[in-house]
This record gives sequence, structure tokens and C-alpha cells, in this order.
Amino acid sequence: MSTRDYPLEKLRNFGIIAHIDAGKTTTSERVLYYTGSQHKIGEVHEGETTTDWMEQERERGITITAAAITCFWTKSQEPDKKDLAKKYRFNIIDTPGHIDFTVEVKRSMRVLDGAIVVFDGVAGVEPQSETNWRYADEANVPRVCFINKLDRMGASFERSYQSILDRLTKSAVRMQLPIGAEENFEGVVNLMEMKAYKFEGEMGSNVIEMEIPEAYLAEAQKYRAELIEKIVENDEALMTSYLDGKEPTLEELKATLRKAVIANKIFPVYTGSALKNKGVQLVLDAVVDYLPSPLDMPAVHGIDPRTGEEVTRHADDSEPFCALAFKLQADPFVGQLTFFRVYSGTIEAGSYLYNSTTGQKERLGRIVRLQANQREEVKQVFAGEIAAAVGLKDTKTSHTLCDEANPIQLEQIKFPEPVISLRIEPKTKADQEKMGIAMKKLADEDPTFKVTSDPETMETLISGMGELHLEILVDRMKREFNVEANVGKPQVAYRETIQQGAEAEGKYIKQTGGKGQYGHVRLRIKPLEAVDPDKKIAKNVTREDHFEFINSIKGGVVPQEFIAPVEKGVREAMERGIVAGFKMVDISVELYDGSYHDVDSSEIAFKIAASMGFQDAAKAAKPVLLEPVMKVEVVVPEKFMGDITGSLSGKRGAIEGMEERGMNRAIKAKVPLAEMFGYTTALRSMTEGRGSMTMEFDHYEVVPPNVAATIVAGRK
Repeated sequence: MSTRDYPLEKLRNFGIIAHIDAGKTTTSERVLYYTGSQHKIGEVHEGETTTDWMEQERERGITITAAAITCFWTKSQEPDKKDLAKKYRFNIIDTPGHIDFTVEVKRSMRVLDGAIVVFDGVAGVEPQSETNWRYADEANVPRVCFINKLDRMGASFERSYQSILDRLTKSAVRMQLPIGAEENFEGVVNLMEMKAYKFEGEMGSNVIEMEIPEAYLAEAQKYRAELIEKIVENDEALMTSYLDGKEPTLEELKATLRKAVIANKIFPVYTGSALKNKGVQLVLDAVVDYLPSPLDMPAVHGIDPRTGEEVTRHADDSEPFCALAFKLQADPFVGQLTFFRVYSGTIEAGSYLYNSTTGQKERLGRIVRLQANQREEVKQVFAGEIAAAVGLKDTKTSHTLCDEANPIQLEQIKFPEPVISLRIEPKTKADQEKMGIAMKKLADEDPTFKVTSDPETMETLISGMGELHLEILVDRMKREFNVEANVGKPQVAYRETIQQGAEAEGKYIKQTGGKGQYGHVRLRIKPLEAVDPDKKIAKNVTREDHFEFINSIKGGVVPQEFIAPVEKGVREAMERGIVAGFKMVDISVELYDGSYHDVDSSEIAFKIAASMGFQDAAKAAKPVLLEPVMKVEVVVPEKFMGDITGSLSGKRGAIEGMEERGMNRAIKAKVPLAEMFGYTTALRSMTEGRGSMTMEFDHYEVVPPNVAATIVAGRK
């Protein structure tokens, strides 16, 4: 058995996350350059970046898939950069900023130990910054902030820093101050060490340490005192000696800050300009100093699929193997790649893995480390590492891979439901078969992409997170799988629910000579209240995000073997809906009584009886249509404010606030998705091409009766 080439404490698994256009991919390119992983820097605007390697990414200048990169870093102030003992291994994931590809951020957060959050120095915190921050909060991921683009006109470190405090967290703290601003931005002041830094030489690779310019000294001293206070609050002994007038040493400050960052109690804020090659190396130093190694992370918890008991795994090579598959990617050269994060143990290429989610064994053909679209083959991976497997056929996103003798099942990653659909049909018979294969592969890769068929029209529907999301998927079908297809207009993914409780009886009795059919149930339904995820689920209850089934049968009036068919019948009826044939959600269904026949009762009879009973109950429970409401932010020059607020109000939108954003104004609103199709084009024409918009799903809301009547009429 071979040993690892890097000790665990020298490993950092982190992501780079941000709102679209904050400079995330440019920052990743600088990281690759400074770590020596590539000799030429690719620029987004030239379509030559390493992490944006898909054709669609290069054409649009946006990131679509999360790209994984492995590289090595020695701290910028180390005298001997070639000394292997001083090198750290970075596994970095560059994630998309566009809301339609939010799934990539969500799943990356689950397997990363830390993150660099990039902000635009002009705009500060933007809508997707808030969403990504929320995902990182949910996953308890420690973060370092980087306010980028300080060289741009209208950039302000203080304003952007204030937006982090106001909109994300009060626990952010300045680690640096900028020297100059906009076109005069020259370097940074490091408050911890009270030194200034400039970046010279080719691509700013020489980090020059110098004394703080006189003009910045007083401000630096003021903010350093603030920084020290924030740090010592996290250590009682340090706090006491500080209050007694003894200033902590640099080593004590760094050690305490590291603990506080790992515990998500402090978020250090750095600054610079990735495009102008200023400040990135110091952020990488911060990754080494303050973001956790796998050893700093708590053990992962899962359940033993055989007993249902909780088991834990530590980041240790000697523990049984345990990994989570978090992403699938179709690779044109080697077939399907399955990205996985190893939490404990080690695995060698050629060995067998046990998939505890499916109960199947699979052979691990080859293991590769990725640098975006370049591959490096490795024989073995160890605890704490991220790699990709070649040759796994049945492993999907969120599946747990482990040692069969010591099985564990980790909690699955939860993904948002799609909110928009398109009808799609193949142009020729040959395209039909290819389309089926293409859709299966794309749906395996992207859990927010769903394929269904309309039972009435037999048409195929594809659903996703937004217009751009579906546009990219259709484009990928064409380019990667050579599928020519006709695409319909986007449609909203409406839902149905009930507004009050109701009861009903479902009876299915059929006598046709010989053995008959007999199923009889009594159901009670009510709106599903918010479910506490930590609350223990009773044995007689099945619970999911939007559905609950309670079996209250006493004394065997409905035998145990017919309970599951009753639940299945209810679920099938919910898929068909009551008002206009849309899926029903947020309903609690209780089976409380019924009867059976010794000879004639069957699973199918109870399934049909339950379906009939549920439909009758739902019709009596005030059924309503629900529609997705989007959180919209429109950024426009001030002179167009009136036109835009008027147009959003005319789209049934509720304006929630306005704020200054550099030279522009940002308007925030909640607007139904049905009203927003094609709004980007309309916005451009209303603002002489100067307006921009971001939109993300917020919640489902009851459709007003007059609008609902039009939708129902359109379905008939």
C-alpha cells in the first residue's frame, strides 16, 4: 500500500464562489498561474480560460459547470519557493455565478472544507452572493472574502465591505486596506502584520513588502485595533491579557483567528484586482493560514444501512473507506467521470466499491485528478482528497461509496425543484433514439434537469431552473449528442395544493364472475404544515419535503400488505392534480379506516380506491393553483427608474426596495415567473441596452382567481 505524498494538514479543499461577473473565473486563472499550474493566463473576455472549458462557456463568457483543479502553493513570503516541505496542495472548485446553474454551487458546498467568496468592488453584495452565502451557511463552510475589481471606475472597498456587514454577516472583519482606488489602485496594507504590499514583475508575480505609506498609517492603526478586538473576543485568556494592556503576539492572533474562521465566527475580508494581478497571492496565503484542512473538519455522520444506527467516519487513511459522489460529467475522451470526495480510508484503481445507496458493487476502473479538462491518472486516493472515477456505471450524484464490510450511507444532497418547462420533440426518427440517450446522460449530470412526458399529449417535457439553463441543455444535446430537436415555448411549472382539511371514502368494487376486486379506504387530508427536520419521524409516517402519509389503521381493518398500495394510489393522484392537472404539493394524507374482503381484495383494488378517495377529498378541500414567484433585481441608470418600476408593477410584481449601486440604481422586486419570459430583451430596449437583470426562484404563491381561470381554460 502506497503512502500519501502530502500530509493531510497540508491539504486545502476550497471553492471559489460569487455572483455572475464578480471576477471569479479570472481569480481562478490567476490562482493557476501563481501556483505554477499553467504558464499562460487565459482571459474570460478572450474565451481562453482553463476552468471555462465548455464551448458554451467560452462563447457566452460565463461559467456553467463547476471545474475541479488540483495545484500547489508555497506562501508568498517564503524564501525558498521550491522547498517541497513548504508546499500545500489545493483542490479548488470554480463554481458558476449564474442562478440557473445554482445546483453546481449547492453540491460543491457539500464536499468542500472552505470557500473564497469573490465580490465586485463596484456592486458589493449582489443577489447571487446572498444565495451562495446561504448555501455556505447551510453547509457550515468557513469563508474568506475577496473584494475584487478595485481598479474599476466607481469601485469602493468601504462601500462593498459595508454591504457584506449589512446583507450577509456582522462577523466579517477587514484584514487589509487598499492603497489608492479605481485607476490609482496600487497595492494593499496588511493590518495583521502592519506591512504594505505591491505586486510587480510579470503578471504581478513578485510580491514586494514595504512600509505602510504615511498617508495610510493612522487609518491602519485604527482598523488594526478593531481587528485585534474582534479576534481576542474568541479566546478568554487572550481577551483577559489584552484588557490588561498586553498586546497578543502575531502567532497568538493568527492561531486564534484560524480557530474562529473554522468555527464560522469570523470571515476575513481581503481586497485586490485579479484582472490587474494585485492581491491574489495574499488571498492564497490566507487559505493556508485560516481555511481548514480535512483534519480540522468534524467527522462525517451517516447511517449503517443494515441497522439504521448512526455511524461516523474521521479524516483518517486507516478508517474504512467512505466517499460521496457529488457530480457526474460526460467526458468526450474517457466517457463518464464521477467526481467524489473521500471522507475516510483509501481506495486503489482497479478495486471494487460498494454503493450503499443502491446496494450494488462496482469496479473502479481508473482514478484521475483534474485540472479542468486536463487529466492526470493516479493509482490511489486518500482521505480528504477529491478525485474523479472512470468507469462507474450506476453511481449517481449524492450516492455514497464505501467499504462493503463497513457500510455507511451519508445524507443525500437536496436539490431545488425545477420551475420552468419546455416541450421538445426530435426532428427525425434517428434523432428520437439519440435524444433519449442524451437526456438520460444530461439528467444524470444535473439533478435539477428533469424529463417527463405529458400523459395526454404524449409530448416530452424538459424542466430546469431557468430559460438559460434549458437553452444550454438543448444546445449541449445538439453539439455533444448530435440531436436535432424542435423546441416549444417556455412554460411555468405550476403546482396545486389545498387550503383546508377534508375527508372522503374511496371504494372500488368490481364483480365480473370469478374473482372480483374489492378495495375500501377512508382518508383524511389537510394542508401540510412546515415540518421540523430535526423532529423524529413516527413509525407510521412517511415524510418528504412536500408530502406526508400517516397510517392510523387499528386492528387490521386494512391488512398491512395493502398500506403501501394505498400510499402509491394517493401519490399517483397527486401527480395528476385536481384543478388543471399539475402536481399537488404540501398535503398531509391520513389513512384512518377502511375494510377488505378475504378473497377479492388486491393491491390494485386498494390503489384505485385510494386514488378515487384522495381525488374526492381534494375537490372538497378548496384546491388552488400555485405559481413560482421570482426574486428579481434590475440594475439601471437612474433616469430609467420610473419606467422599470412601472413595468414590474404591471407584471403583478411587488417592489421591495431600491438602493444605489455605483452610478446605477438597483430595484428589488418579487414577480411571478409567468410574467417574466422575454423580459431581458424588453429591459434592453427600455434602457438603451444599459439595464441588467438577475432572477432567482423565491417561493410558490397562490395564483389570483382571474389568472387561474385563464390557466385552467388553456389546459382544456
